[in-house]
Amino acid sequence: MMDERRRMVQDLIDKGYIKSESIRRAMENVPREEFVPEDERHRAYLDMPLPIGEGQTISAPHMVAMIAELLDLERGMKVLEVGTGCGYNAAVIAEIIGSEGHLYTIERIHSLYERARQKLEALGYDNITVIHGDGSKGYPPEAPYSRIYVTAAAPYIPDPLREQLEVGGKLLIPVGSDKFYQELVLVEKLSSGDYRSRNLGGVAFVPLIGKHGWKFH
Repeated sequence: MMDERRRMVQDLIDKGYIKSESIRRAMENVPREEFVPEDERHRAYLDMPLPIGEGQTISAPHMVAMIAELLDLERGMKVLEVGTGCGYNAAVIAEIIGSEGHLYTIERIHSLYERARQKLEALGYDNITVIHGDGSKGYPPEAPYSRIYVTAAAPYIPDPLREQLEVGGKLLIPVGSDKFYQELVLVEKLSSGDYRSRNLGGVAFVPLIGKHGWKFH
């Protein structure tokens, strides 16, 4: 499926979603078909979200590219991902930050956590640690982080995530109360207790469930 993967990446470049060489290389290196269910593999390189079970989805490739571009990633960074899902997004980010960096990723649904952990280990990503837990609380043991991004929509920006950013760090999170429409917000930590936020426009993500997210199941 390498040819399909290259065609998808070129299409994302042509449409302006991929601007950085590091992101092009990362998305060419990660086999998206390995992260989707067997009966969805034929659609792995279509630019669309796909179901992965448990009512969750793998994000469309253009959204993965957008997240990576907006995070302004560099090799060696320590990154926290909230919402592992199938692990595809984590693999792309881990490729960009390289072996000098490390990605911590939290998933609340145990079956997805196990599947992602096993898949990422099988593919050799030793710069990713998969954690089972409530991602809305972040992951204090490894804070502060250079970057934090959330792959589910929260009703508000959780304080623990802002607090776990290093000064100069960035947090990318969908925020909103509508099931089908939220705003993507980029938060920059200017100094301890001082933040600047930018609204980057409309997106649609599954809800962030947890202590600092939505409470329903």
